[in-house]
Amino acid sequence: MDKLTAFIDSSNYAESVCDHAAWIAGQLGLSVELVHVLERKQGHHAPTDLSGSIGLGARTALLEELAELDAQNAKLAQKRGRLLLEGALERLAAEGVTDVNIRLRNGDFVEAIEDVGADSRVIVIGKRGEGADIATGHLGSNLERAVRSAKQPVFVAARAFKPIHKVLIAYDGGPSAEKAVERVATSSILQETEATLLTVCKDGDPLAGKAEAALKRLQDAGVTAKLLTRQGHAEKVIEDTAVETGADLLVMGAYGHSRIRTLVIGSTTTAVLRACKIPVFLVR
Repeated sequence: MDKLTAFIDSSNYAESVCDHAAWIAGQLGLSVELVHVLERKQGHHAPTDLSGSIGLGARTALLEELAELDAQNAKLAQKRGRLLLEGALERLAAEGVTDVNIRLRNGDFVEAIEDVGADSRVIVIGKRGEGADIATGHLGSNLERAVRSAKQPVFVAARAFKPIHKVLIAYDGGPSAEKAVERVATSSILQETEATLLTVCKDGDPLAGKAEAALKRLQDAGVTAKLLTRQGHAEKVIEDTAVETGADLLVMGAYGHSRIRTLVIGSTTTAVLRACKIPVFLVR
């Protein structure tokens, strides 16, 4: 696969998604597909929802007016989406990435992840979406479902781009964690970074031995790596260690095992990703 798929919207994370996509594509020589999904709005913001509360005595003209308004909103959304894609295209071009396709898609965001990203090497999305300043974010609210649905690694961009020099690998001994270690060991981008392999376990835990083997795998591949073994709640330990080590990127399995399981299964996922100030690379 020689393509990267980046999903953008009008959130504060859109520029970061473009910048991370440009950096990854430039490093790996990938083409980029920019996608904006026009999801159907739910709740009281949707004009068509009003028609259900008008009652049997509604005038036909009013229903027609509501239908026309709905159609106008759909056209505006499409125009807005095209402008967002054109702006993203210009940003990538400024970064030297010219092999770019743009795609405006209607429907569900998670379905788009499954469909559009199927032939991509990596998917890039933002940690939060258009509703980042309110309780539920456009992409944030879909983030766990998107990660579960994606068949490819997912790069979750932070608010701002910065070059990646230090990597924190959250290791729990599970199959996806092993793949995360292998990804760092074989990546032409990440091999040049300083890696910290973090595991959360008590003294004498068999996981410590597996972590030592994972560390050796990294070092044998030429990666400058060290091992940290900590105790505590996995999500808090990871967050604190990312700050302590000055990590620019968190790499972890998309599906956890044992102590880190709650990070990627359940409601903790979005909370942890939002709390972490650095991008997260989730490997299946």
